[in-house]
Amino acid sequence: MATLVRRTALLAACLFAACPGARAQSPAGALTGGVATHVVVRGDTLFALGARAGVDSATLAADNGLERGQPLSIGQRLTIDNRHLVVSRPDAADAQIVVNLPQRMLFISDGEIAGLPIAVGRRTWPTPTGDFRVAVRETNPTWDVPASIRAEARRLGRSLPRSVPPGPSNPLGQFWIGLAGASFGLHGTNAPTSIYGAVTHGCMRLHPDDIAWLFSRVKVGMTVRIVYEPFLLADVGGRVFLEVHPDVYRRAPVSIASVRTRAAELGLDHRIDWTLAARAVALQHGIARDVTTETPGVTSKGVSQ
Repeated sequence: MATLVRRTALLAACLFAACPGARAQSPAGALTGGVATHVVVRGDTLFALGARAGVDSATLAADNGLERGQPLSIGQRLTIDNRHLVVSRPDAADAQIVVNLPQRMLFISDGEIAGLPIAVGRRTWPTPTGDFRVAVRETNPTWDVPASIRAEARRLGRSLPRSVPPGPSNPLGQFWIGLAGASFGLHGTNAPTSIYGAVTHGCMRLHPDDIAWLFSRVKVGMTVRIVYEPFLLADVGGRVFLEVHPDVYRRAPVSIASVRTRAAELGLDHRIDWTLAARAVALQHGIARDVTTETPGVTSKGVSQ
């Protein structure tokens, strides 16, 4: 049975209830996140809240009837919908950690499924896809700056040292998880508002609280699968959800035709309101939207929120 995986604490820092998930190509799936109300406190911005929750700031603004750069007021109430479809069930038989690059989410199974927002490689320096294993776990790492990054800095008129010691200026943060046979890995950051962006030199960044939680559960030898799926479609608890992201690396543009093809493969095409699906494809909000038709075979005029 499809399962909704609910957060048990505020935004992306929380854990999730245990859930028997499903593989990506199954019509049944699982959701992480939920819909919550957040009361604005001093220092909150749409950008910072979106980075923490795993929601694009433009989506957060649209869901609350705001402009993207609009200042927030202390005490203002915001609806934060950060539901994400689990791209594939992470488990010991397949991969214990799964990352979907366009989704900018990491999913881990540790008897439970948890989903955490990440920052991934920029379009000109993409994070590779493939299957990897955890090779290194390091606390308070020194950043040995790659020659390629130092060369880029020189072209931009800046200079970088050969290494950066542990401390507040270290962009790796407090934890490093290195992958076997790879020149990139998972780590923290000293710039938490960069999370949920495509901004790195190939590594995958997590919020300091999230990497601390993840680090305590990751073991050397764990399997990591990195995939590229700009849209996800699944049945969750009898409802059909569609999640569409921008094709950040320009590898697999999403169209309503590609969604129709996937829906037919999964046997879900007759259960979808294609007006709602077309809207989700056009807006690319990056959140799992309910596109279930209330009368199979008949398209409603409603709009998913």
